[in-house]
Amino acid sequence: MEHLTPKQIVNELDKYIIGQDKAKRAVAIALRNRYRRSQLSEADREEITPKNIIMKGPTGVGKTEIARRLAKLVKAPFIKVEATKYTEVGYVGRDVESMIRDLVECSIRLVREEKMREVSVKATGVAERRIVDILSDLKKSERGEMSKEVFDARLLEDLRAGKFDSMQIELEVVDAPKSMEIVPGGAEINIGSIFGDMLPKKKKRRKMTVKAAMQQIIGEESEKLIDPDAVNSEALTRAEEQGIIFIDEIDKIAGKANQGGADVSREGVQRDILPIVEGCTVMTKYGAVKTDFILFIAAGAFHISKVEDLIPELQGRFPINVELESLSKEDFVKILTQPQNAITAQYGKLLGVDHIDLKFSEEAIEEIASVSADMNATSEDIGARRLHTVMEYLLEDISFNAGGDYPTVEVKIDKKYVDEHLEKMMKNRDLKKYVL
Repeated sequence: MEHLTPKQIVNELDKYIIGQDKAKRAVAIALRNRYRRSQLSEADREEITPKNIIMKGPTGVGKTEIARRLAKLVKAPFIKVEATKYTEVGYVGRDVESMIRDLVECSIRLVREEKMREVSVKATGVAERRIVDILSDLKKSERGEMSKEVFDARLLEDLRAGKFDSMQIELEVVDAPKSMEIVPGGAEINIGSIFGDMLPKKKKRRKMTVKAAMQQIIGEESEKLIDPDAVNSEALTRAEEQGIIFIDEIDKIAGKANQGGADVSREGVQRDILPIVEGCTVMTKYGAVKTDFILFIAAGAFHISKVEDLIPELQGRFPINVELESLSKEDFVKILTQPQNAITAQYGKLLGVDHIDLKFSEEAIEEIASVSADMNATSEDIGARRLHTVMEYLLEDISFNAGGDYPTVEVKIDKKYVDEHLEKMMKNRDLKKYVL
């Protein structure tokens, strides 16, 4: 998946996000440029930095989803942060460097999971042997005249078949020290990760199911089999070379800092973000991280402020400016039917648990889309999130009455059903048209 062409990247994004072709093209090119850069000589790579992107558009049109899906495509370290959470140096709150520390933590988690998958077969073998030894002692009376090897082989077979999953056993586990928050709003610090082997590892006996015990032992054994230094080194490199940071609500810090009060640090936050985006070195507990080659994608509605209200130096570091469009009725129809995670399919699966086979007619989909588009036009434009409001309202009766042990029932949602159940919502919408 790492060597996708821009067209292939856009095709993958189309499976989850409707419309917004300009934004998809911009991020696809930015991602492909990373691969192109990785194929150059080291001297050339040092000269080429990512072209950061600002996405401008109302809430709920797909800004965050585009960035998140992009990171998933290439398994890149990705974090989403809100610009409003950060404060200028000297004020109480999170400093902008914490976004880099968060990115490194995300990268560490990604690499550790990959390494654990690599050693999972070996760790599973160790876990099975330990569980079988425990079960063999517990079920000694059932062994009869069988040899221990034959009995253990049978237990192993039953264990793999899941026959003991819910059985309670007692297991000795490592008692890991709890994380502690040192600074309010800051990162959580794990005492064990700071002092390492200096602290003696405490163990305690816990009662748990065989299934939970398997996971516990696999986790402990995997930790022993992977090299933490190699994980940290690879994670730092991946954060530097492949990291993506999505800075949301950047329009909220675009005002001038001359009103006093809550606005005092707006421009200051921009000035603090500037060196991070320009390229600097941030110290983390795993080592130094250069931010020169991290891809930054900023986003905001820009209802009140404009992109031009950002300080010029910051604007210069986001050379690609993409405007996302408000969603139309046609877009809503596509959102309800086309994506792999379409909201109608989600509700179908949820209610399927309670034996309801939910079906939507084409006219019902059209009407839901029409109501959603009109509500966005007559009240606040909250994009695709409006569909959640409309769908919850529409399916409230079915969701409330569903449940119980009975055969599967097919429920057809047609235009008449939509009109009847959204009548009150539509009346409120019609009244708002006349409110000045």
